[in-house]
Parts: sequence; C-alpha cells; structure tokens
Amino acid sequence: MVYVIDKDGKPLMPTGHHGKVKWLLRRKRAKVVRRSPFTIQLTYEPETHCVQSVTLGVDAGSKHVGLSASTERKELFSAEMTLRDDIPQLMTARRQSRRTRRSRLRYRAPRFDNRRRPDAWLTATMEAKIRTHVNVINDGCAILPVSRIVIETASFDIQKIKNPGIEGAQYQRGEQLDYENVKAYVKARDGFRCWNCRSKGKLQAHHIVQRKDGGSDRPENLITLCESCHTRHHNGTHPLSIPFPENKGFRNATEMSTMRWFLLGRIRAAYPDIPVEQTYGYITNWSRNQLKIEKTHANDAFCIAGNLTARCSDIYDIVKIRSHNRQVMKQNITKGGKLKRNQATRMIHGIDRFDVVRHEDGRDMVVTARKTRGLYCLKPLDGSKTLTDVPRRRFTLLWHSNGVIVIRKPAFPASAQG
Repeated sequence: MVYVIDKDGKPLMPTGHHGKVKWLLRRKRAKVVRRSPFTIQLTYEPETHCVQSVTLGVDAGSKHVGLSASTERKELFSAEMTLRDDIPQLMTARRQSRRTRRSRLRYRAPRFDNRRRPDAWLTATMEAKIRTHVNVINDGCAILPVSRIVIETASFDIQKIKNPGIEGAQYQRGEQLDYENVKAYVKARDGFRCWNCRSKGKLQAHHIVQRKDGGSDRPENLITLCESCHTRHHNGTHPLSIPFPENKGFRNATEMSTMRWFLLGRIRAAYPDIPVEQTYGYITNWSRNQLKIEKTHANDAFCIAGNLTARCSDIYDIVKIRSHNRQVMKQNITKGGKLKRNQATRMIHGIDRFDVVRHEDGRDMVVTARKTRGLYCLKPLDGSKTLTDVPRRRFTLLWHSNGVIVIRKPAFPASAQG
C-alpha cells in the first residue's frame, strides 16, 4: 500500500498501483513525505475526494499496541508497536542525581507549599504510555481517512486472578485482615524471625524484586530480614539466595485498569467528530477463534476493527525509543574542576542515533552508536551481527528515527503464504 494525502494534508484512500505513483512522482505531481509507511502528498487539487468508511481498531496494552485499519472489503494498515520500559530506571537515576546535588548545598529553603499535583495526575510511566498510544493513533489517522475508532480496554479484578473462587464478602476479608499494614503482616507470616539467620533482632521488610526493577509492595514480594542481613545483602558483602516469587506481579494489569479511561477520554477529545467506541477482550477472543488465527496484537486489532475480510500483506513493526539523553553533564568532576559533557553531538555528518540507513551491501540497518570522527555502529534489521566502525561513505541515509523505528515485514510467513 502507498498512502496518499492531498495538497492540504488531508488523508485520501491508499493505492496499490505503484506504476501510477511512479508516474506522479516523475512528473512532480506528488512528493514523498514519509518513507515508512510510504506516503506521498499530491501537489495538485484532485477533481474528486472519494473516500470510503475506514475503521481503526486499537489493541491497547501495557507493553505492546496493535493497530489495524480496514474497510468492509480489505485491511489497509496493520502495525504492532513496542512501548518503552526504561522510564522507571531513568526516573530513579534522576532522583538520585538530584538528591546528591542538593545534599551539597549548605542551606536549602523549604519548597513544600507550592507542590500540588494537578487533577488527573499520572506517573511518568503511565503518562508516557498513554501519550504513545495517542501518538500512534494520530499517525494512523494522518495517513488514512478514519471514520470510526474502536479501542479494546480491560479492567482486571486482581483478587479474582489470585483467588478464582472469591465472591461476596470475601473481598473484604483478605489475608491482611486485622493487620496494621503490609509490613506487620509479612513479619507475622514469617514468625517474627529473620529469613536468613532466624534471629529476632530488629526486623525489616525486604523487596525480593526491587521497585525500580518492576517489583511491588505485595506480600508475595516481601520477606523478613534483620537489619544486619539486610544491610549486608544490599552492600553486596553477603548476598542471599532469595527465592524468586512465582507470580511476578500484576503491574501490567494495574496499568491497563488505570489507563483505560484516560486513553478513551483523550482520544475522544482529540477527535470530537469521529465516534470512538470501546470493546472488550471476550469479544475479540470470540472473533479470533472464529477466524482461527494466532493471538498477536496485530490480529487482535484486526478483530477489533470488525471488518473480517482480506488481510494486509505487510505489517509494520514500530519500536518506541528514547529521543535524547537529558543529562547534560556527568556527575564526576575531572581534574581542573571541570564537568565533562554527558551528551554526544546530536548530529554527526547528518546522522543521528537510531536513524535507518542502507549499507553498501544493500541491507537496511539502524545506527546504534556514533563517534565524532565519523565512524558508526550499524545493526541490521534482520538481527544479524552488528557492524562496528563503519565510515560514513559506506552507507546512505534512508530516514530519521523521529522517536520511533519503523520496520516493514511480511504479515505472514512464507510457509503460511504457500
């Protein structure tokens, strides 16, 4: 598919006639505005604006997002996006840097009276995921005349997942009933003894999986340690063989339950003239079983759109990346009392990090690292070995990343196509 927008930037129906597209480009009646997905913009006013009804199905998720745009006769666009998962670690690093910098001040005035969170405040992780959902929907609506948006949302019952037989008043009689807090329950569960040395000294609650690594405050992720064992474990002088919890937590389920209404509200506010509907997982599951197709995010989005007709031959694999390193200077001061810059030059010979380039051997690659003297590390899109210290003359720029890496691949394996 070649996606088409008119002179004013409004999307038209895509075309599969590549010969006509080449004819328009050769005669300067169209120009390329995007390489992946390939999109052209007309430089003249067409006689008619014939568009069909296009439904955009969105499979919202905590780690991945599925998109599928289709008419009653054919699927026009299919994509899967991978969201970022490094934001908690970056927030932890920022907090530690600020704490270190502020501790060097001799006096710091109190600043607690002016810290008020606005209404509908979200954490940085949730805000980034919701914005990524909104941006990928905006990109789909920018190249296709979408007339209807359907989003699959989900609300998870955490207690039902942990105990399928729970009902009625049992919701109010959990395992922490009559305990002051989670720490009190964990200490009582472990018999008020250290899990390592079995002493009854000053006891503390230890996270098996740390919060910065995705761990939670659930009792399954906490054990009782004495102050001595806890300190030695975190210092690395006496690491403990701590059992890893079987259930890694309900972080993804909690995030989906939180973002569902925020996502629907923002999409409805952004597109007041387009009906935005929500659907549920059991409906998608029924449609997928009727078609007998594999459970993937792109297939789920295809079922969510509701037009169960011919599939698109290509699927776009989109990866959300970090645009830039915000830490300007390194923390350690070099000789002479000077701070060393932590940021590399944004553009080196017109090449930025994560730009997609074409090597002289014909393979498309992603720039993973650069050196100021003009050498680059290139990673092939097929996952093969990374090339290091490649000079600029050995490849050509295809397109800048602009915060995402877009890779086109066949929607079906060769064996399935045959």
